[in-house]
Amino acid sequence: MVDILSESERSALMSKVASSDTKPEWIVRCGLHRLGFRYNLKNKHLPGSPDLVFPKYRTVVFVHGCFWHRHPGCKDASTPKSNQSLWAKKFSENLQRDARAVKALSQDGWNVLIVWECELMNSTIQTIEKVAHAIRRNVPALSRPENRRLDLQRREVLTVAEKKVRYRIDK
Repeated sequence: MVDILSESERSALMSKVASSDTKPEWIVRCGLHRLGFRYNLKNKHLPGSPDLVFPKYRTVVFVHGCFWHRHPGCKDASTPKSNQSLWAKKFSENLQRDARAVKALSQDGWNVLIVWECELMNSTIQTIEKVAHAIRRNVPALSRPENRRLDLQRREVLTVAEKKVRYRIDK
């Protein structure tokens, strides 16, 4: 099969794909913030530069897109038909890098959580609450914050996240 994009065209196209401040990241951030969690973003000193870092809880969260990070069994993890060798190499490198980061973080005593984009979009509130529970579980009972169960409304979380994404794009 003939590839219709040149290397420079493909590179220009790929550079437009957001690697941070994506809508799924904003959804997780807004939801966890509403539940009382405070976090740091993209700590470059940690392996893999996790999307969210909760130092108090010794927990990191990666928000993975199903396509780029090859969510097993997900329909969104399809492989493009053109230039399959390029895609196979790219996906393999992504998976190896993810595995190295998770292993290094775990060995350093970090609790590593991965949120998949499809899971988040299909069950937004349940996914956010599941992440919140996993974060809280990693803290001794005496220093644990109250289990704030705000009434998270999916529409409200998505609206706030959408506004944040639009603001970042329009800047």
